[in-house]
Amino acid sequence: MSLGIFLEQVPDGDGTWGYMLLSGLGWTLAVAFFAWIFAFVLGSLIGIARTTEKRWLVRLGGAYVELFRNIPLLVQFFVWYFVIPGLIPAVKSWVITLDPTIHQFVTAIICLGFFTSSRIAEQVRSGIQSLPRGQRNAGYALGLTSMQTYRFVLLPMAYRIIIPPLTSELMNLIKNTAVAYSIGLVELFFRTREMGEMTFRYFEAFGAATLMYIVIAMLANRVMALVERRTAVPGLIAGGKHG
Repeated sequence: MSLGIFLEQVPDGDGTWGYMLLSGLGWTLAVAFFAWIFAFVLGSLIGIARTTEKRWLVRLGGAYVELFRNIPLLVQFFVWYFVIPGLIPAVKSWVITLDPTIHQFVTAIICLGFFTSSRIAEQVRSGIQSLPRGQRNAGYALGLTSMQTYRFVLLPMAYRIIIPPLTSELMNLIKNTAVAYSIGLVELFFRTREMGEMTFRYFEAFGAATLMYIVIAMLANRVMALVERRTAVPGLIAGGKHG
């Protein structure tokens, strides 16, 4: 193993191999960041919908979860990148005006956002339903509307309960960004393959990428663990329903 390869210039002279991997890492982090925000907001809304008293919302939320959770992620990437623009003329006209890299970037965010939101929706639903039934009734007894009850009573407690599974979803999202290479986005895995194919130093290339993924995942885990400690409610027991 020779670490000197990372200081060598790439054939086109645009930086070193190490810089190229770091640029791919930058795209990976950007996709993960925006996709997580999108997935968290949308997943929360779908999860809430599945716990309301309106049956049509429950069914609609359930159909959404089953749709996006059960289709392979790679297939979803191809659908969003190749099929949707062809089906919707307005989207096609907009895509034509975009730089190809921006198109790939936006597609990756949308695809990972929808895929991950279906999983977060299940976490939010289970978190809300694990709370004692009396908490919802207490909110109504205080004169709060349904929306206010969710905002001030149910969600603050539910989010505290589901931080550990949300941590797993965040780490999965970071790893799933590698699938974006399939539509040409120059994220970390794409750059790693490119380096390996051009230098035949696969061990160094994939070794460096593996280390980067591990560091990112560990940092995400530590941040979420800190959030969990800061927001923990003493005496709160998750997972049980009480009358």
